[in-house]
Amino acid sequence: MYDFPTSDSRMRELEVQAAVPALLRRVYLWMTFALIISAATAWIVASSPALLSTIFGSQVSMLIAVFLPFVFLLVLSFGINRMSLPMATIVFILYSVAMGVSLSSIFIAYELGSIGNIFLITAGCFAGLSVFGYSTKKDLSGIGRFCFFALIGLIIATVVNIFFIKSTGMELICSYAGVLIFAGLTAYDTQKIKRIFYEADAPMEHMQKIALMGALTLYLDFVNLFLYLLRIFGDRK
Repeated sequence: MYDFPTSDSRMRELEVQAAVPALLRRVYLWMTFALIISAATAWIVASSPALLSTIFGSQVSMLIAVFLPFVFLLVLSFGINRMSLPMATIVFILYSVAMGVSLSSIFIAYELGSIGNIFLITAGCFAGLSVFGYSTKKDLSGIGRFCFFALIGLIIATVVNIFFIKSTGMELICSYAGVLIFAGLTAYDTQKIKRIFYEADAPMEHMQKIALMGALTLYLDFVNLFLYLLRIFGDRK
C-alpha cells in the first residue's frame, strides 16, 4: 500500500530543497575564502627573505611548515562534530594559513607569471568539472572509488620515486596521473556534497559544518590539481 507523505515530512522536504542552494553557495564561498587566505599568506612569506630564511632555512622548521597543515586537517576532519561552528571555522582558517606557508615554496621554484597562468587554468578546469559533477544525472560513485584507490597508488609511486628511483620521467607520469585523479575527484566530490545536503536530516548548524567540510574537500581538490598542472606546465626559475 502506498504511504502518502505527511504534511510535516513534505514541509521538511521543501525546507531542505530551499536550504541546499544556499548551503552549496556557502561551500564555494568558504572554499574561495580559503584559497584567498592561502594565496595571500604564500605571497607574504615569499616576499619576505627573512620569513623564507626562517621557515625553509632549517630542516626542522621546513618539516613543521610541511606537516602543520596535516595537523589542522586531522583536527578538523576527526573533531568537527565535537566543535562549535565558530571553532571549526577558526581551525579551517588556520589550516588555510598553514597551507599558504607551505605553498610559499612554489614562488621560489617557479616564475610568477607562470604561477598566475596555471592558477587561472586550474580555476577554469575546476569550474567546468564542478558544474559537471553538480548537473550530471550519472552516478559518479564508481569514478570516486577508482580515483581514491588510484590516489593511494600515486602516493606510493611518488614516495618511491623521491627516495629510490629519482626519475624526472616518473615524476612527469605521476603529475599527469595526479591531474586525471583530481579532475575525477572534483566532479565526484561536488556530486557527493550535493547528495549529502539533499539526504541530510540534521539541525542547521550541523548542515553548516557539512558545508565547511565540503569546502575543505573541494579546496584540496583545487590545490592538488593546481600543483600537478604547475609541475607539468610551469616555467621553473
